[in-house]
Formats: sequence, structure tokens, C-alpha cells
Amino acid sequence: MRFTTTLLLLPAALTLAQDQKPLGFFGMDFEPYFEKAKAYLPAALSSPVTTGASAIAAKNVVPLTNDNWKSILTPSPSATTASGPEKWMILISGGNKTCFGKCGDVERAWNESAAIFAADPTAPHLGSIDCESQTILCSTWLTGPAAIYYVLLPVPAADQSKPATTIYTVTLNTTTVTAKEIVEIHTKKTYEQAPTYEGLFHPFDGTFAKLGVNVAVGYVLWAFGLLPSWTFMILISFVSRSIMNRRIGRQDATMAQGRPLGGAPAANQ
Repeated sequence: MRFTTTLLLLPAALTLAQDQKPLGFFGMDFEPYFEKAKAYLPAALSSPVTTGASAIAAKNVVPLTNDNWKSILTPSPSATTASGPEKWMILISGGNKTCFGKCGDVERAWNESAAIFAADPTAPHLGSIDCESQTILCSTWLTGPAAIYYVLLPVPAADQSKPATTIYTVTLNTTTVTAKEIVEIHTKKTYEQAPTYEGLFHPFDGTFAKLGVNVAVGYVLWAFGLLPSWTFMILISFVSRSIMNRRIGRQDATMAQGRPLGGAPAANQ
């Protein structure tokens, strides 16, 4: 049991070693030895390590759904304006339909980062949205995989006024993303290099959210997404035919009255 625990902690220790240069004895650089240790780590250990990271992520990451996201993404009662906005990191992921089966590496890196964040007292709150099962929520937010939303939830002021909620949208590379990269979104504030979410569909401050119709709009977009592409072609064809038929009907009526198409009265013979 002790040997298994050591093996599970070794990859996390090696990952953290990448972010700092060990001093060693007499100023020696031991970083190459850490790299060699990583190289000698048996491939057979990947499965239990991944399982351990997934278990930690399942405990520390809050799954957001269409029913709970509004109640969860609110400042905690103990938060104060002096402490600043509450920080959330939200993974936007999916499956075969919404992520084309390319989110596996993203989720593994996310789980590993969640295990590292579990030992960090300054870590943000962690959440996730699976667009495969939460299509309406992803439509409401007008988002899709693979990305991380770094959300700064403001604490209401003394007069209960609520400042704007800032959301940084960090796009993830589905083939090269690593746990180190995800951790640095918070530790090195790389999220500040990402664009901020703005526009009608902003989950908290957008026009639809302020009018209270963002969820309804999400349902509409979700319904349109269920329609096959040929449905729109038939609709466009039907509309164009209706317009042409009305135009031809007006032309026939004008000619029947003995007037030219320009609308001027016919010349007396």
C-alpha cells in the first residue's frame, strides 16, 4: 500500500519539479535527474495515476448543469469586497459529437491539474461543463469545447449593487495541452492574455441574461441544432418560391389591367 502511494505521488512531484530548478548539493543542478526519472517511470503506472487524478477531480470539480449553474456560480456568504472577486476555473469539454472525440487528452490534463490544485490553498474553485450532456447550457452560454473559462465573480457591494463579472476565455489545444499549462492559467495568470467574454450571450451581464431570457434563447438554439441541415435548405427554397410567386402574381395582375410593368397607364390608341 505504501509503495503504491509513493508511485501515485511520484508523477505529481515530477510535474511540480518542472516549475522550479532544484538546488541540490553544492549548487548542483538536479533537474536532468528528474527528467531521467520521468523517462524511467513505467508506462504501466499511467493507468493508476490517471485513476487517482480522476478521483481527486471528481471530488474537487463541481459539474455545472442547466439546473444548478446559477446557484453555484455565486459568491460565498463569507466573501467580502476586501478579498476581491471569487475565482473560478471552468472546463468546457465534450464527447464524440461536440468535441469530435478529441477531448480525451484535455480531460486527462484537467484531472491532473485538479490534483495539483488540491494541494494549493490559493487555488480557484473548479467547475466543468460537459457539452455532450449539457447541450442546452452550452447553447445558453454560446460556448463549446475545448476551453477554460476563468471567471471573476464580484462580491456585491454594501448597497447590494453588483459589479460586472469578468470571464476570460482560454482556448485549449486538444493535442498539446498539459496539466502544467492549465495550472499556470492561475499561478502565472496567463488567463490575462486571453480575450474576455462580451456580447449578448454573456452568462451574467449579457443582454439576454439581464432580460432573463438567456435560458429560453438557449432552448431555441438547442432546438435549431436538432434540425438536420437539409431542413434549412427546404425552408429557404419555400420562402424564395413564395416571394417569386407573389411577384409573378402582381405582374400578371398588372398586365391584365392593360398597364405596362412600370405602372404607367397604357397609351390610348
